[in-house]
Amino acid sequence: MIDYQQILVDGVLTALGELWWLFVLAGIVAIARTRVVKGWIGEALVRLSARIALKPSIYRAFHDVTLARDGGTTQIDHIFVSPYGVFVVETKNMKGWIFGGEKQANWTQKIYRSSRKFQNPLRQNYGHTEAIRELLELEKGAVHSVVVFAGGSTFKTPMPENVVHGGGYIRYIRRFRKRVFDEEQVRNLCDRIANGRLAQTRATHRAHVENVATRKHEAEGPVCPKCGDTTILRRIKRGERAGERFWGCSNFPKCRGALRYNVVT
Repeated sequence: MIDYQQILVDGVLTALGELWWLFVLAGIVAIARTRVVKGWIGEALVRLSARIALKPSIYRAFHDVTLARDGGTTQIDHIFVSPYGVFVVETKNMKGWIFGGEKQANWTQKIYRSSRKFQNPLRQNYGHTEAIRELLELEKGAVHSVVVFAGGSTFKTPMPENVVHGGGYIRYIRRFRKRVFDEEQVRNLCDRIANGRLAQTRATHRAHVENVATRKHEAEGPVCPKCGDTTILRRIKRGERAGERFWGCSNFPKCRGALRYNVVT
């Protein structure tokens, strides 16, 4: 008697055996879509393009630099030390439409009908540039912030000149031609970064991720009841309640809806 059930099972197993590579490919695609891996890919693209287009003898590169700061850590994607200044580069590997302004606390990524807010990368990189400036003991004019979007995104609002796509960051860096450091000073700055950065280990990365998660949890506030946008933790500067913290609308002073309640002592 013919066992049709066994024939069917054997046929399915044979097909799966021949198409194993499709399952592997699907797994790779799924992993590549995660935020961590996309960030790594974006940083790798910047590393590669910098190695090709920026002469190592002029632009000394440091990647994935973690520094201790304010009781925690800050992690910088790329630093380029040159006679023309120090360039701190933040990488974003994102698709879709990008909406944002220089002074907005949060920007928006829109893919078809889906939208999500993310921290203004200029504000994020400001913390990085300040950490480098403090480490190197430099004036603000000697440290430059650059944000590069490495994915297939489109800016739908006007962006500052230091927010660019792809290789635009190279053109931006090359625009600075006035020497502010001599060769000895450049070497000294590089030595400070090399000695000041934390060890590039899994423990360092794990501690930084935990630190970021803690700060994010502490900083997340309720939505603004007036405009529906996010709120951020602020501190009262004057008056009888000076020093107290409160949740303020991220669109302040345009929107003041969250400034009269949700005070956190």
